[in-house]
Amino acid sequence: MKIDVVRAWPRRFEAMALDLDEGATLAQAVAAAGFADDAETTGYAVFGVRAGAETVLRDGDRVEVLRALQIDPKEARRRRAEERPLKKK
Repeated sequence: MKIDVVRAWPRRFEAMALDLDEGATLAQAVAAAGFADDAETTGYAVFGVRAGAETVLRDGDRVEVLRALQIDPKEARRRRAEERPLKKK
């Protein structure tokens, strides 16, 4: 079965396409991609839904290696709003 394993940083990403045996787990996919020893990993997801290491994958799944947020999303939005001028009606 074909699986994609993806990890991302603020300005780049790395993706690997793997061909694994049926019944392979998320942990096996991450190990096969060589991402198992990444110290910055905080968890995993399959198509954006959190998943555990023992999750059995299906053909076509995209495994995402998750990292800690750099900034709180509310704070990031607040900063962007402060940088934009107000629109006049």
